[in-house]
Amino acid sequence: MLAPRPMPDVPGRVWSESEWQRIQLGYRAASMDEKWTIYAEDDRLFLHRSWTGYLMYEATFAKVDGGGWRITSALVESDPERYRSASADYDRITLELVISAVLLDERAEDLRTRMAAALRTDMSSTAAAAAQHSVLGVRTPQTATRPHHP
Repeated sequence: MLAPRPMPDVPGRVWSESEWQRIQLGYRAASMDEKWTIYAEDDRLFLHRSWTGYLMYEATFAKVDGGGWRITSALVESDPERYRSASADYDRITLELVISAVLLDERAEDLRTRMAAALRTDMSSTAAAAAQHSVLGVRTPQTATRPHHP
């Protein structure tokens, strides 16, 4: 990250132990349509844009009393040549959505709706869907179980 900026708000979701195990497997983009390469080291998750290799997000996880894992802190790239943030809310939603949709293969409809709202006030639903595809890309089943190693 050229210009790491601490995220003031991180996702509040608690991921189960089995979800955390899947998150730790990471994800390696295998085609141009996949937008993310993600890997974990210890309790940190690194989310890179696949085309450029730029690190966009770094999230630190911690075990939660009673079970599960949550993000305790996160950094987002703030260099405008590498990443243009719409807002702190958008960054928080995007981080959670990439984890949910890319790593866990969840539909995450609520997050997609919240992302569209954070992106626009007057954007059509078609434009919002195109923007989401631009951020998320596709998830190829062949790579879904192939762990990424840095």
